[in-house]
Amino acid sequence: MRNAALLVVVVCTLAACGGGKREDVSRYRGGASVNFATGPISKACLSADRKAANRRLCGCIQGVANGSLSSGDQKMAASFFRDPHRAQEIRQSDNTRNEAFWKRYKAFVARSESSCSGY
Repeated sequence: MRNAALLVVVVCTLAACGGGKREDVSRYRGGASVNFATGPISKACLSADRKAANRRLCGCIQGVANGSLSSGDQKMAASFFRDPHRAQEIRQSDNTRNEAFWKRYKAFVARSESSCSGY
């Protein structure tokens, strides 16, 4: 099911330390270099016990997050793995900070889907 809807749209569709550590694996996929990394989203992805989760997919998603989201954004996105309903609350919020985050998050999800599909 398209990698479990790309891992429930990448951390319900994805701490504070930020970007995370890059591993020595780099690939060229779909016109973009993809780095496999560790960090809050990768850790949450792997510990979420979802069938489609694997080290390569979660590392790819973290690599995209490193280039797309701030450390605070990554921490919030990672929280969606533990509490998927939180993503829905943020998405529906009228708070301007949440709205701005959701726009960044949607762009991150789109980049993750195009860069990491097939892992």
